[in-house]
Amino acid sequence: MSTIKKIGVFTSGGDSPGMNAAVRAVVRTAKNFDLNVVGIRHGYYGMIQKDFVELDGISVSNIIQQGGTILKSARSADFKTEEGRAKAAQNIKDYDIDALVAIGGDGTFQGATSFYKEHNIPVIGIPGTIDNDLSGTDETIGYDTALNTAMDAIDKIRDTADAHDRMFLVEVMGREAGFIALETGIAGGAELILLPETLTRMPEIKSSLSDVFRAQRRSSLIVVAEGDETGGAVKLADELKGDFGKYDMRVCILGHIQRGGKPTARDRVLSSRLGAAAVQSLMDGHTNVMVGLVNGEVKVSPLHNTWSKKKSINYELLELAKMLS
Repeated sequence: MSTIKKIGVFTSGGDSPGMNAAVRAVVRTAKNFDLNVVGIRHGYYGMIQKDFVELDGISVSNIIQQGGTILKSARSADFKTEEGRAKAAQNIKDYDIDALVAIGGDGTFQGATSFYKEHNIPVIGIPGTIDNDLSGTDETIGYDTALNTAMDAIDKIRDTADAHDRMFLVEVMGREAGFIALETGIAGGAELILLPETLTRMPEIKSSLSDVFRAQRRSSLIVVAEGDETGGAVKLADELKGDFGKYDMRVCILGHIQRGGKPTARDRVLSSRLGAAAVQSLMDGHTNVMVGLVNGEVKVSPLHNTWSKKKSINYELLELAKMLS
């Protein structure tokens, strides 16, 4: 698309480790095509407020290892309205921005889809969310780092659980998707893993825990996704106290620690590949799509499909977790 001379890049929604690496890749790949790049700070909110900053190769130096996002992120109620999107579109045009690269999750991509349909500004999505819940890519940026952060915390919790013969209920992020809970539960040797994708039956949970204690294990660990129907680790602990009150029970909510920290090597490479692919896709004439990694290869998917088609967990891993517990 020879008409593209200037690209706008922004991060939106929840931050994830590797977003900075993706911004860096977008900027440096664009420079390779002699394109100018504008950073849009604070996502869609900044788009409406004209919070723009010119980016070049120097401005993205030494950020590949940083967590968070140098472009900041924010939610925008105004952008959810036609009037707000119209104002954002006018600002984009006034600044001579020809195309957008949106780094974020399903909410970001829903906004980008509406924006494209209403104002026909070319847009490419890069999947940046620790939840790993977007179709069209095997992994999202930040997921691997969040897994390792949660696993490291669970390893430390397991140490103190063994020292005191305690039962720990560890809550990890995942309001609608249990990818983090499933894989950290397996990696951390959890006795039970509770996910939004599976029906949680309290009698089965209590029966499983009874088996654990009959086996005279020194400690037990339950990993709970925050979106599990039990209502999270605190409510689950309250439900279990009646039957297991004699055991020393503790709750640990990992929370936003999972969003922070330096991205792993895997996330840095993924971010770099997808950032470069986003610019290349624009140059190849693609728009309203997301770039993702499928079986090791970069693929493009319609932006609408990334959130409308629910990404499934690996149920073989769930059966493995049950067997190993």
